[in-house]
Amino acid sequence: MSERSEKNWGDSFVTHLEKLLASGDRGALAGLRRGLGKPPGTAAEMHPHVAWAVQRCKSRWEEDCYYIIAPLFAFWHQGKNASVSSPHKDLGASMRQWAWDEEKHKVNEDRFKSIERRFVALLNCHRDDLHVHLRRVVGLLKSKEIPVDWPQLLFDIRGWDWDSRRVQRRWAKSFWAGQPRTDASQLAAAEGAEETTA
Repeated sequence: MSERSEKNWGDSFVTHLEKLLASGDRGALAGLRRGLGKPPGTAAEMHPHVAWAVQRCKSRWEEDCYYIIAPLFAFWHQGKNASVSSPHKDLGASMRQWAWDEEKHKVNEDRFKSIERRFVALLNCHRDDLHVHLRRVVGLLKSKEIPVDWPQLLFDIRGWDWDSRRVQRRWAKSFWAGQPRTDASQLAAAEGAEETTA
């Protein structure tokens, strides 16, 4: 499948999830949430809403990505009636927004430091643990009502194991973009984190 068709297929899947939300299908969304914290594809309640989408997948990991995204989408939208579009280009940018101080129009340093550690752990994680780290991160974003670009996240995690680590590098750039480093120890810490994503 080409990159463009992969993204289109991901858009179709997210559109399906958005229709479940808009129609108020609480049973379906609850079934999807049962996949949280479980290895992808092991919650049988998810199959009616995901199995159709994985028919074109060429690997087990590609299938797993759909089973990772669906419960996260249902979790983030719990209590909502409609999908919220994201202004962010990737998860790194969404995470950076979590640390943004709307009143001061700048990054809140205390918030930034508290989330930076989790973000580095996410960038370093093996794909088998990705669903666990993403659940934590999406929970943080949900707590501040920061939306996620679900089609992009689906596409990105499908490429988690690319040799170039392109996804992790892009997320790192979005997260650390413009972040001032005031001393040598901070700079060394940032460089060490970026090296692990290389």
